Amino acid sequence: MADIPGYLRTCLDMGKIAFLAILVSGGIVLQILACALFDNWWPMLSVIMYVLLPMPLLFFAGSDSTSLFNESDNSWINAAKFLTGASAVGSVAIPSILKHAGLIGWGALAFDLSSYIVFLVAILCYVGVGDGNDNYYSYI
Repeated sequence: MADIPGYLRTCLDMGKIAFLAILVSGGIVLQILACALFDNWWPMLSVIMYVLLPMPLLFFAGSDSTSLFNESDNSWINAAKFLTGASAVGSVAIPSILKHAGLIGWGALAFDLSSYIVFLVAILCYVGVGDGNDNYYSYI
């Protein structure tokens, strides 16, 4: 991308940010539909896990996202990985437990899990936006 003019590169970068915003908005819409269509607001309980999911990474890892994909001797990075994994499992476990308890139906479970998948794709796209030599994270 070295021969692309600066204004075109900026436009492409903003397109990536817009795509991430559309993904997150779609996940929020699916989460609200899981509650509103079935007139049952128990699936909104999984939003707590969506909020808690990035917290260990923000508090323990900071802005060093490269350490998340490598083996580390730093116990704070390992704690962040463990707590993030526990939050990710909780994001799937809460709707499953609610369905098992009979508080929500299959439709609400499907919408809730599809919302989780859309959020997961958005997070993976966010991590994949930067390719090492460009600083795409400065836009967010």
